[in-house]
Parts: sequence; C-alpha cells; structure tokens
Amino acid sequence: MTSPSAVGTAIRVLLIDDDGELTSLMRDYLTQQGFAVSAAGDGPSGLRAALAGACDVVMLDVMLPGLDGFEVLRQLRQRSRVPVIMLTARTATEDRVNGLDAGADDYLPKPFQPAELVARIRAVLRRIALAPPEVLEAAGVRLRVADREVSCGDVAVPLTTTEFDILAVLMRRAGLVVSRDDLTAALHQRPAAPLERGTDVHVSHLRRKLQAAGVDAIRTVRGVGYLFARG
Repeated sequence: MTSPSAVGTAIRVLLIDDDGELTSLMRDYLTQQGFAVSAAGDGPSGLRAALAGACDVVMLDVMLPGLDGFEVLRQLRQRSRVPVIMLTARTATEDRVNGLDAGADDYLPKPFQPAELVARIRAVLRRIALAPPEVLEAAGVRLRVADREVSCGDVAVPLTTTEFDILAVLMRRAGLVVSRDDLTAALHQRPAAPLERGTDVHVSHLRRKLQAAGVDAIRTVRGVGYLFARG
C-alpha cells in the first residue's frame, strides 16, 4: 500500500459510528487536519463503504446497529486489508484483545483526544506503508492481493472479480471449511438465500480454471461449504 501523503493526496478516512454528534466532531477535526472524511452510521452500510475501497483507513466503532464492529471487521478481513482502528467505550481487556485478534490494527478507547486519534491514524499508515504487499500462497497457488493477480507456478490464471474474491477468502482460511453463508457474507454482505446457487457456480468456474493450470485444491464439503487444501 502506498501512503497517500507520499503521493500528495489527502488521506481518506471512513468513520463507522452511530453516534452522530461524535461523528460530526471527528469529521470537522479531521477535515481541518487535511483528511478527506466519509461516514456511515450502521454496520451494513459501513461494511459496504469499506469494501468499496474508497478509503485508506477505517475508524470502526464496536457498538453498531445492524452488525456490530467485531462482525464488520470479521467480514471485512475476508476481503480487505484496509487498516482498521477500533473505537469503543467498552474498555474491558477482552474486548481489546478480541478486536486485535480479529484483525484490527489499533484500538482506541472512548473518550479520546482528537490529537491522539490523528497520531494513531498516521502511525498505522506508516506501519502499513513499510509492510510488504500481501501475497497469499498455498497448494502451488500464488495470489497477489494489491494487483489482483493469480498464478500457478509460471502460469497466470485470469479470474473474474468474484472468482478472485472467493479465492482470496478461501486461501486466507486455507485448511478450514468456509461455509456458503460465510462466502456470501464476504461477497455480498448478506446471508445466502435458500436454494441460492450463484456462489456454487462461481466456485465451479474457479475450480476449473485452477485445474486447467494444474492445481486441484478446492474441496466441496457437502452440505456445508468449501475448503482450500493447504497442499
């Protein structure tokens, strides 16, 4: 990830918080500091905005309507490595640990000073800028997240957007069964409808493309979902 400040553009911050007064205050302060700020007031709309890719960092409240912050983070991490700083009035150590274990990059308890919030944002973005691009590898498949490229050995595997996203979810959980509901939630932010077969069709196409490149790693777990074999 290239630091936005390094290329002369404003850092884009997405605020996901149902506290309208706090969101307004954070928006005003961050805007004054040169950030570009957008906001969402509930879990589902916040998740959609984060997955749309139009932000450099997400400020995520834990207590949200629709989906709580932990579930938003869980679903977001299946498809995105955008930096996430969790905000909460809940100060229990268990909550902080759960958030960090689920993939949060930092955790800021409320109330906080606006200057500390800015410092945390800049610190997280510095760490991300220094990190190597995310690459997933398993069973002879190499997936480069940033440029959305997949290869099996020296063979490039062209995938549709949905096929790539499915493969990324499966590879991030290689060796574990991923249910159809989890796949649908990661792709569309909703549970699978009864008798819905769209995800199965995409997985079938994805499997055939990998097999044509010499890799047979996707297993169907009947009645449950799919598993990507580690190798």
